[in-house]
Amino acid sequence: MEDLAVSRYAIRLDGIRFRARHGASDSERELPQDFVADLEVTLPVALVPASDERARVYDYDALATLVVREGTASSFRLLESLARRLLERLFAETPALAASLRLRKFGPPTTESVDSAAIELAATRRAG
Repeated sequence: MEDLAVSRYAIRLDGIRFRARHGASDSERELPQDFVADLEVTLPVALVPASDERARVYDYDALATLVVREGTASSFRLLESLARRLLERLFAETPALAASLRLRKFGPPTTESVDSAAIELAATRRAG
């Protein structure tokens, strides 16, 4: 492994759950609903720990906490607005180079029966 050249470092968290009051209508925001986020964050390769010590690895619990904290902090009408806010906080609080987020809500108010609705956003850090 001496000649190993790591070219990408990403952390993926699937199934980050939180309850919040998001939705297009007042009735959707009356009661908390379940939301699930799947997050992939690309970090600088320099952050890959050289040793097998937990203290040296990027804290993925902090990523999950960030999503839940921000997902429950305020109310949004659109999933897209909530997802954008989550990504903005992620880039503000971490050294992430890129991130993709899938955000899902269950039982959306549709004419036809739909189990869940999801949106996906992907973003990269602007140079500068």
